[in-house]
Amino acid sequence: MAGSSTPSVSSTEPAARRTGGVAALVLGATGIVFGDIGTSPLYTLQECLHSRHGAAPSPANVFGVVSLVIWSLTLVVTVKYLACLMRADNHGEGGIMALLALVPDRVRRVGRVGPIAALVVVGASLLFGDGIITPAISVLAAMEGLEVATVALKPYVVPLTVGILVGLFALQRRGTGTIGRLFGPVMVLWFVTIAVLGVVHILRRPGILGAVSPHHAWNFFAENGWVGFRVLGGVVLAVTGGEALYADMGHFGRRPIRIAWLGLIYPALILCYLGQGAAVLGDQAGVARPFYALIPPGPWIYAAVALACAATVIASQALISGVFSLVHQGMRLGYFPRVLVKHTSGKTEGQIYLPLINSGLGVACIALVLAFRESAGLAAAYGLAVSGTMAITSVVFYVVTRQAWGWSRLKAGLVLGLFLAVDIPFLAANCLKFLDGGYLPFLVGLGFAWVMVSWRVGRDYLGELVGAQSLTEKRFLASLPERLVKRIPGTLIVMSAQSSGVPAVLERLVKRFRVMHERVVVVTVVTEHVPFVPRERRVSTESLGEGIWRVQLHYGFMQVPRVPWALAEALAELGMPEEQRRATYLIGRETLVVTKRGRMGRLTEPMFAFLSRNARSVTDDFSIPVEQVVELGIQADL
Repeated sequence: MAGSSTPSVSSTEPAARRTGGVAALVLGATGIVFGDIGTSPLYTLQECLHSRHGAAPSPANVFGVVSLVIWSLTLVVTVKYLACLMRADNHGEGGIMALLALVPDRVRRVGRVGPIAALVVVGASLLFGDGIITPAISVLAAMEGLEVATVALKPYVVPLTVGILVGLFALQRRGTGTIGRLFGPVMVLWFVTIAVLGVVHILRRPGILGAVSPHHAWNFFAENGWVGFRVLGGVVLAVTGGEALYADMGHFGRRPIRIAWLGLIYPALILCYLGQGAAVLGDQAGVARPFYALIPPGPWIYAAVALACAATVIASQALISGVFSLVHQGMRLGYFPRVLVKHTSGKTEGQIYLPLINSGLGVACIALVLAFRESAGLAAAYGLAVSGTMAITSVVFYVVTRQAWGWSRLKAGLVLGLFLAVDIPFLAANCLKFLDGGYLPFLVGLGFAWVMVSWRVGRDYLGELVGAQSLTEKRFLASLPERLVKRIPGTLIVMSAQSSGVPAVLERLVKRFRVMHERVVVVTVVTEHVPFVPRERRVSTESLGEGIWRVQLHYGFMQVPRVPWALAEALAELGMPEEQRRATYLIGRETLVVTKRGRMGRLTEPMFAFLSRNARSVTDDFSIPVEQVVELGIQADL
């Protein structure tokens, strides 16, 4: 890709995604991708004008804050993510890990975890924190509308929120495609409703339309100074979900997401925020719940709470599915330990479900609701993770434009400057809320970064150790006559992480038992830095001599390797069509011993040992029949 002047395009994404029907994909994207951004009106203006970090709800400040929100949506979502970042797709797949895969090897592979990879690890880790907070704050903010209807319902807000979250995470096994079809119509109703409510209040006070002019945002900073800067920590809540939008691109494709945003979501949000501003101008008491100030008093409140609750459940889906994609990409790129991945669609490979991650997110979300009990408290914790990830994404995008697309320093720098002019103030303003809850996503991100770095560094050290015990093909073949007592009938399939040399586990077998099967097939699963590898490029074979062959199975980082199926095709090519069912699989197992002599360090080595013990086995990860497996292990101190 280096030297190319244009970004990757989506022409190589799975055919099912391109032929699934644009209308259906737009509806599905509306139900999944935009839920987080779409429900931000529930709490954004409330945080900007009715919190200890907010500004007084004077008419000038209302105009200023609404103007800031409108232009943040325009610059961050429309310009940055839809117009620019979504061009940086890796064969249709998006997200910060897919962006890392676009960085050329010479830049990415500097040290064990180079500076660009380290930045991506931090950004991805912060997104985990965001994924934990989003469902909690969204559903809680919706249920707080019951308090507007009657104070008597206040004790039921938290229990109802917990019950809804339990149902949401239980539904994940159905898959994002199914959920999108179920929830798409609900979100369309939501966006139409908030647009109509906004229009009603705009017609009552049409002067609020002046907030579209950016000069109100400029005057807001000029008049409020430090307080105005702090309010940016609330304004950023309007664009939460932008990173998840990018990460979810692989679920629905670039075009449906753009159509849904420009045709429905963006106009509806602008009208809703303008309407909230008009409502607050008419009655400052409404600043405590600006969204519900749009609703006529009486039974309409209950209908609005029900719709808002449904919308926030859907909003949570955007981050949940984004985290699923992020973990899966991290696994295949070597930054996350193996966990169970289930594909939920027979047509679109990007739609996946990770049971362990889903359970962890669910428990964490419920714990947050029980700990904070109010959306205002969670709002303080929310923006730091979002703004941090957005800033890191901008920097990595700059590297892609310079190193992969060949942009000039001036052109790439201007784009980076535009992005950071928005990202850095948002990040700095949210850092002021660190002690008010911003520490929460920071600590969650720190924990995930520890996991990802430990896993990556540990795998590198382990690869070096195993590689040092391996022999070259030439030396191994030359030594066989004097070391082997007998060749055993049958076929041995040796799983190896190394794409060259003789696997250490095969060397140990020959050295200790002085036997080897008549036919030996060394199999390496290669993860390419593209989401999908077509079937015709799946298998490559090579004869090493003495009845030994090397087979490489190529997969993309969004695919789940199923070795027996692919290997059956390879063995047929080698003239052994029936051996796949009769063969013995030889797998090496390394037991890690943590001592002071290890090179990894006191923090990373124990974590890597823990992760290795609890990671999903190679047998399960590659769908290898357990009855055909033999393991040969060693102890290792890294």
